[in-house]
Amino acid sequence: MKKFLDSVVRVIVWCGLLIGMLAPTLVQACACGCGVFDVGTSAMFPSGEGGIAFVKYNYQDQNRNWRGSSPAPAATNDDKEIQTQFVAFGLQYMSNPSWGVQAELPYGFRRFTKDDTGTIGSRSWSQVGDLRVAGVYSGFFPDQSAGVTFGLKLPTGSHTFDSAFVDRDTQIGTGSTDLLLGGFYHGNLTRNNHWGWFTQLQLDVPVLIQSQYRPGVELNTAAGIDYKGFAFGRLKVIPLAQVIFSERTSDSGAAAMPADTGYQRLLLSPGLEFQIQPVKINADVGFPVFQNVTGNQLVAPVLVKVSLGFLF
Repeated sequence: MKKFLDSVVRVIVWCGLLIGMLAPTLVQACACGCGVFDVGTSAMFPSGEGGIAFVKYNYQDQNRNWRGSSPAPAATNDDKEIQTQFVAFGLQYMSNPSWGVQAELPYGFRRFTKDDTGTIGSRSWSQVGDLRVAGVYSGFFPDQSAGVTFGLKLPTGSHTFDSAFVDRDTQIGTGSTDLLLGGFYHGNLTRNNHWGWFTQLQLDVPVLIQSQYRPGVELNTAAGIDYKGFAFGRLKVIPLAQVIFSERTSDSGAAAMPADTGYQRLLLSPGLEFQIQPVKINADVGFPVFQNVTGNQLVAPVLVKVSLGFLF
């Protein structure tokens, strides 16, 4: 059985590499920057053979209008609020210390409020989001301290909900097939292994689009430190601090609004991780300290992420 799983993993990984080599160069993905939830902390980094099943909860409430790098009057933006919650179910399996696969399917809940020709209206809906599938290679060093990921985001989420009211960049699904490329590295800062550091990045490049809408290219990066010296019996408590930087180019196409999409953002994100084998729990909160947006856009004052993982 293990040999069969190992063969399946290798096929998926090499397919991912082939797609990566054949994909075109960068071209002009949820405009809310939901990809930022996919970087940060070392909780999901590979740690040997076997797998981890996980569920993640992400929340942000975009209720402040921003223009450039400063707050702007709400009256200058017809959009008033975008409240988003995602519950994502995922699996990562390493068939050996070097090769693995991972998949994640989110389910989104969104409420969108805007000024619709002089009348404040809102829509609330929930649906499956876009599936992410990727290969993992962590065989650069014996301790699996470095690795790369490569795969696809598939358009499983709808991009047509009440299209007369909800703009394309506010839909739960992007309607695009995206190339995903990522990497991570982590290590120790002290000889007793109590203090550690980590870094991670994820690049999301749309390559196939629908209905004249191309989401912007999105890059999310994270760097942080953690402390592994607290233990209470079997329970380990790991405080951490991280810096997360995101950049997204403007959307393009006839159905896009390039003048009001695209941004750069820097977050400070403290968090806690709890480990009691075989369970991992991670929670962190992101606070924007710098934001520079194109045109008028709604931003969130805080971003929340909680994950629960089960090792097997």
